[in-house]
Amino acid sequence: MVMRTVFQKFFYWLFGVFMALVLALNGGYVPPSTETPIDTSKEDAKADFAILADPQISNYMLGRYPIYTAACEDLHNAECKFDAVIGVGDIAENGLSVEYQLIYDKLHGLDTRYIMAAGNHDIRLRIYKQSLNTFSYFVNTLNGDESMDSFHFSEVINGYKIIVVGSDKTEFESSYLSDEQLQWIDSEIAAENGKPVFVIAHQPLKDSHNIEQAWGSSIKTGASVGEQSEELQAIMSKYKNVFFISGHLHSGFGPDNYNNIDGIHSINAPSMTIENKDGTYNEAGLGFILEVYEDEVIFRARNMAKGVWVAEETGDSSYDIVIPVEK
Repeated sequence: MVMRTVFQKFFYWLFGVFMALVLALNGGYVPPSTETPIDTSKEDAKADFAILADPQISNYMLGRYPIYTAACEDLHNAECKFDAVIGVGDIAENGLSVEYQLIYDKLHGLDTRYIMAAGNHDIRLRIYKQSLNTFSYFVNTLNGDESMDSFHFSEVINGYKIIVVGSDKTEFESSYLSDEQLQWIDSEIAAENGKPVFVIAHQPLKDSHNIEQAWGSSIKTGASVGEQSEELQAIMSKYKNVFFISGHLHSGFGPDNYNNIDGIHSINAPSMTIENKDGTYNEAGLGFILEVYEDEVIFRARNMAKGVWVAEETGDSSYDIVIPVEK
């Protein structure tokens, strides 16, 4: 349970009853298909990760919750064991405990490790320390431990390092990366000696992934990591086999999901619950299933709300991103 006080629990129960009535009156939700459940495409995968970005679950934008519910059901129906479920920020719309409770209720219970990056929506509306306490309590409750105590951290899953980047102070759209965090990122990547490493940050690098079209507007400054974007890029570009995974843009599946930036494999994930824009496949309920192999890394495009592989639904294999591992 994410809620910590009797009052919070009662308030959530009351809100849950209200939301159930609202959803029932609006037809509830359509469960995902179980005809093509999530599974690895090859038997020799070294690691399997589910990549979810921007669920932005809200205690008043109720239309997102049925999509989120269906997507989580698709994860629970999977025929493979996820080594980790990775959230790429903006987990909650306003960083509220009641929103994290809604997220927890559908996502918990998988036999997996939950790795969550915080996005601007998780941080921006309250004191930084308060945001960290609320977010880390949510993540630690999912994992059943107390390992997360900072917005930036790393974990090794099946021998592969996942580095989570997080803002060091409250910002509204972008993030702020201190010199200490940048040095830490550098040392964390260097320690892998060229082995594939996965860097998770909510915002993408500056001038990447068609940022000019973010949210259907011409916002540039808030759409990227922020003032330290070039420094972060310079660090990651020193090393091979760096996979930089971001969200934030709400861009659907299409040619802008993958950029090679100075040798960095930069992947931008679509929003999980909000209808996406600017791609060629823009529905809500989208995410990647990441498969790591000895010689390649595959990001498989999935419509989790429907329970279908996008490549199979459309007959277009280009929605899946296949990246060779450099030896």
